[in-house]
Amino acid sequence: MATEKKKAAVQKPTARKVKDRWKAKEWYKIHAPMMFNQAVLGETPSADAASLVGRMTEVTVHDLTGDFSKMHVKLKFKVDDVRGFEAHTIFVGQDLTSDYIRRLTRRKKTKTDHVIDVVTKDGYKVRIKPMSITDKRIQASQETAVRALMTNDLQKAASEMTISELVKAIISGDMARELSNVSKVIVPIKRVEIRKTEVLEMGNKAAQDQSIMEAPPEEAKPAEGEAAPVEPKAEAPAVSQPEETEEIKSEGSEEEELGKEKESGEQ
Repeated sequence: MATEKKKAAVQKPTARKVKDRWKAKEWYKIHAPMMFNQAVLGETPSADAASLVGRMTEVTVHDLTGDFSKMHVKLKFKVDDVRGFEAHTIFVGQDLTSDYIRRLTRRKKTKTDHVIDVVTKDGYKVRIKPMSITDKRIQASQETAVRALMTNDLQKAASEMTISELVKAIISGDMARELSNVSKVIVPIKRVEIRKTEVLEMGNKAAQDQSIMEAPPEEAKPAEGEAAPVEPKAEAPAVSQPEETEEIKSEGSEEEELGKEKESGEQ
């Protein structure tokens, strides 16, 4: 009896079954906002749809538009809504790659960083950080004057734009060109880039429904009440019929010759 008890005490406890958490997860597609035509940004796994809200994702403009000249521009999105197995995002910021910024900076030049807070007409509070690069070194007073001009111009322009129009101006480079033209009054500016953008306060989310990407070209359709153009059909080539008259004549001439030969033979 004692030995049996010892054996029972020595026996190891049964191993607990470990649940595989990956099997409980589902894959969700992440879509960009309407301003980027809800393009698919990627996929992410999650066991609960509610846990997806708040996740951040980053993608380059080249991945969205196919423009190789915008490979250095990164866009940041945050998941805001989940419908079924599709997660929809909102725009929260923009940034430039570090290697691109390093290529712009050179010796014997002045790089000036700016921090400007603007409010769009649809209620978004955005912090924009441009940077300007001059051909030569400039004084501190000139940098202060350039900052003041950029701040006034950018705040005025952003107050007349929606968030979609503001993002389009940043991505296309129109805003950087405008700031460069304004700053030339103080000192010649070689280059202006929007180094970083952050959305500090959300405004009217419906304003992000305005598309800023070009839609794929479609074939022209006839207007209502107008008939569709009919393409002319190719005419079939004329088929020449065989000339039977010559054959008939030739057969008749042969019969006449045979008849003449028979008459001559009877005589």
